[in-house]
Amino acid sequence: MTEQQRPPRPPFTRDTAIEKVRLAEDGWNSRDPEKVALAYTADSRWRNRAEFPRGREQIRAFLAGKWQREQEYRLIKELWAFAGNRIAVRFAYEYRDAAGQWFRAYGNENWEFADNGLMRERHASINDLPIEESERLFRWPQGRRPDDYPGLSELGL
Repeated sequence: MTEQQRPPRPPFTRDTAIEKVRLAEDGWNSRDPEKVALAYTADSRWRNRAEFPRGREQIRAFLAGKWQREQEYRLIKELWAFAGNRIAVRFAYEYRDAAGQWFRAYGNENWEFADNGLMRERHASINDLPIEESERLFRWPQGRRPDDYPGLSELGL
């Protein structure tokens, strides 16, 4: 079976790289592991902190566990650099754990895409900072970040 095309596809321009980053942000903010896993090649390879999921099934399971642990998850991604079939992003997300402690996670990702626009490699480095509920910056309703909601740079992150 041939995998679907997932525009925009490489090679990326500044505009298509920005579009790809926003589509990824929107997908992750859906917190739907089934949907999000489809953005990756069947044999996609990840490094996420100290975990190394391989392929869609492991990615799907990883994401399901992540969003079960990271409650009220909200994410913002921003393009850092791009060339050819690669994109680098910086991101921050906020969540609370089961005990009610809030966190802001900061990170960087390096992405490599197949010709069809599916991501075949994802390398993520992430640090968590405990925050008070009053320090939260990501306060839109659960789901897609509204178009008029500030991005990382506008929030001073």
